[in-house]
Order: sequence, then C-alpha cells, then structure tokens
Amino acid sequence: MEPHENTGHPRRWAILGVLVISLLVVVLDNTILNVALRTLADPVHGLGASQGELEWAINSYTLVFAGLLFTFGVLGDRLGRKRFLMVGLALFGLASLLSAYAQDPGQLIATRALMGVGGAAIMPVTLSIISNVFDPRERAKAIGIWAGAVGLAVAIGPVLGGALLEHYWWGSVFLINVPVVVLGVVLVAALVPESRDPRPGRVDVLGVLLSVVGLVALTYGIIDGGEHGFDRPRVWLAIVGGLAVLGWFVAHELRSDHPSLDVRLFRVPRFAAPVALVGLVFFAAMGVMFFGAFYLQLVRGYSPLESGLLFLPFAAAQLIFAPRSAAMVRRYGGRAVAGVGLLLTAAALGAFVLIDADTPIWIFSALGFVQGAGMANIMPPATESIMSALPREKAGVGSAVSNTVRQVAGALGVAVLGSVLSAVYRNDVATAVSGLPGPVRDAAQESISGAYAVAGRLGAGAPRLIDAANTSFVSAMHWAAGVSALVALLGFVIVLRWMPGRPVIETDARPATERELAGTA
Repeated sequence: MEPHENTGHPRRWAILGVLVISLLVVVLDNTILNVALRTLADPVHGLGASQGELEWAINSYTLVFAGLLFTFGVLGDRLGRKRFLMVGLALFGLASLLSAYAQDPGQLIATRALMGVGGAAIMPVTLSIISNVFDPRERAKAIGIWAGAVGLAVAIGPVLGGALLEHYWWGSVFLINVPVVVLGVVLVAALVPESRDPRPGRVDVLGVLLSVVGLVALTYGIIDGGEHGFDRPRVWLAIVGGLAVLGWFVAHELRSDHPSLDVRLFRVPRFAAPVALVGLVFFAAMGVMFFGAFYLQLVRGYSPLESGLLFLPFAAAQLIFAPRSAAMVRRYGGRAVAGVGLLLTAAALGAFVLIDADTPIWIFSALGFVQGAGMANIMPPATESIMSALPREKAGVGSAVSNTVRQVAGALGVAVLGSVLSAVYRNDVATAVSGLPGPVRDAAQESISGAYAVAGRLGAGAPRLIDAANTSFVSAMHWAAGVSALVALLGFVIVLRWMPGRPVIETDARPATERELAGTA
C-alpha cells in the first residue's frame, strides 16, 4: 500500500453527515430540556416537578445511558454498528413519544430512562463508525466536525424548545425528536456501511450491573442530600454504598477476561489524561447550564424562547471553533490547545460569580461565548487522543469510555452543583420564609420555582418573597459557579502534567495504549 493512499470509505463525508443527524437527536433533547425546566416545574402548565425531580429527569437518562455504554459499545463492535445505530434511533424515538405524554414527574423520569437506553445504542457507534470510515489522517478533522455538531445541537435546542413552549404544550419538546429519528433511520439505512470487530469479546453482564447500581446509588445520595439535607443516614448509605459498588466494579474489571471497560487503560497517561479532562469539563459545564436556565427564566424573567436565544453565543462559539481545533492541534500541540481552552473555560465559569440580578444581560451571553470557545478547543483534541490510542476494530471501546465519562461527569455535575445550589438557597432564604405556614414555607424554601409558585398566592406579600428568593438564588449560583471554576482549573493542571504535546511520527505500528501497557507489564 502506498504511504499516501487514503484508506477511508468513498462516501465517508456523506456518512459523517448522517452520523451528525444521529448525534443531533441525542444532544438536541437534552438542550431542549434545559429551557423546559421551569415549565415542567409549573403545576398548571407542566407537571409540578420539584427541583430534585427535575434533576432526576436529567440524570435518569444520563445514568442509564452511561451504565449501558460499556455493553453497547462492545455489542455494536460485535453485532454490527449500523444495526445498533438503527435500533437505538428507533428506541429513542419511541421513548420520546412516551415522554411527550407523561402524566406525572415519575412517568417522565421513567421514559427518560428508556431514552437513555436508545441513546446508549446511538452514541458510541457514531464515533466508532467515524474511526472506521475515515483514514487516521482525516480522523481528527472528522471528530472536530462531530464535536461542532454538538455545538449546533446546543444552538438549535434552546431556541427550538423555547419556540415550541411559547406555542404548544410542554410535551412538544420531546415530540420534536420523532421526525428527526425517522429521517436518521432512513439515511442510515441508505448510506452507512455495516462494520464490526472481527475478534469480538463476550458481554460483561456483572460489570454492567455493578456500574449501573453504583452510579445510581451515588447520584441518588447526592441529589437527595442536596434537596433535603446531608444529615440523614439514608443519604450517606446511598453515597457510601454507591462508592463501594463502584469499587467492586473496578476490582471485577481487573479480574475479568472480558471486561466491559479495561481499567488497565488508565495506566497510560495519553489515554487517562484526556478521559479525566473530558469528565472535569462536563462536570463543570452541565452544572452551570442547569442553574443558568433558572436564572434567565425566573430571576431575569425571560421567556423560554428568549432564554434559548441568550444561550446561542455559547453554541455559536462551539460551532465556529470546534471544526478548526484539529488544525490548531497540528500547529501547537494538544497540550497547548487544551490548556488555553481550559483557562478560557475556567475564566468564564469564575466570572459567573460576578453576575447578579441586575447585570446587563449581554455579559451573561458574552461569558457563554468565552466558555463555548474554550470547550470547543478541549473536546476535539481530547476525543482524538482517546480514539487514536486504540485500533480501529476496538473503536467502540474508546467511544464508550469517552462518552461514559462525559455523561457520568455531567450527571454528577448537575447533582453536586445542584446540591450546592439547593443547600445555599435553602439556608439563605430561611429567614424570609420563616413566617409562612408549614407546607407553604417548605415549598418556598425547597427551590426558587417553589418560591415563585407560593408568591402567586400571597397577594401583597409576593414582591418581598420574590426579592428574597432571587437574592438567595443568585448567592447560591455564585457558590456553584465558584466550585465549577475550581474543577476546570484542576483540569488545567492535568493538561500541563499528562496531556500529549505536539504530534510525533510513530515508528511502532501498534496503538499507543498497547505499546505503553506492554512497557509497564
């Protein structure tokens, strides 16, 4: 084979377009959900969901998604990636239809979990198909476009969700997924080639069960503690139990001859560092987006559509800079590009500490643009580093690791930063609501959404309660933003210490992880 021959599929760019559509349906739903949170919390126009239930509406999807990624990454490699993509799209569409007609928060949480099953079948095969249809020399550019599609979904989601909520009922934000799924299934069937691992491994059933149980228990404890306080044994039983099960999961994976996640990979810095980086960035970012939706719609009084438009600069920055990150890495190296991206992200997150109820709104959007630009120069080089460390036939494993860490970290970010938000808000607003009757006081102290609902029945006392709730929420938002900025700075330290620098020409044809694990054996 000639050294300059392109080993990619002849229709690889059209295939990438189809994969982008498949990716859009997964990311679109979560970004739409962010602007629908206030509506879902409304007992009249929504489901009357509490803040804890809203967090679980996000996390039920994420935890099922993350728990099944290990297995579905392996099954996609074994049974056929095209087949798994089509099944995942169909299941995601069905679950979206069921979510649109949920009758209470419990049903929505359950149908969102079913959507997580579909998403887990979709996400890992999109990246693994990219690795299989693109020549390694073009893969970084393709992954940059793939990451830019996330920015496109972030851009479309809040605006589309806001427009739907202004004209239709809340279920329309889930129903919109159905036509996108239908289009995706048709295009996948027509264009995407089938591919699989010629030497597939067995499914690690126990590993999957341990990961799901451990993650659900840990996140449940964090959410429940944030909503009702950490001074109860049940909370710590869930947290400590979840950590113990996850420890069992790691021990099992080390002993297994067919692990769902080969934890030995984390001994290799060029694999482990970008994985940790992805986790830290999404931990920080998802928590900020969670409280940002409440800040815009309640404290500032913007409609869902207006809130979606104010998130556009964040999405636009990702869409602009992510496809260009591959060229930046070739010129300056992954360490320099990701390091600058992390500093921009940490600066933007830290600056949210200065945002209050009267800050000019363009500053909020400008900070979103800076954060988006920073993240656009973190995710593509980190993802490419993870994917390039493994051979093509094992691409599903690399994709599963990258996406699992991203989703789990995002879930824990919402849980931990949501807990910080709830605890500080509850403490700060306590004095202002102390004179209210018991059930009304509890509702107003639980969340800012509850305070606004109570204020609607107070008459002349409403403005004072709303002012106190807004002040308490902004104070809580400052604490959550500060924690997220510190997490991003921790990622910067990891980049400086372990992230690969400029690309080098390899003389050994084996994947990086195989060479380095052999060296440590």
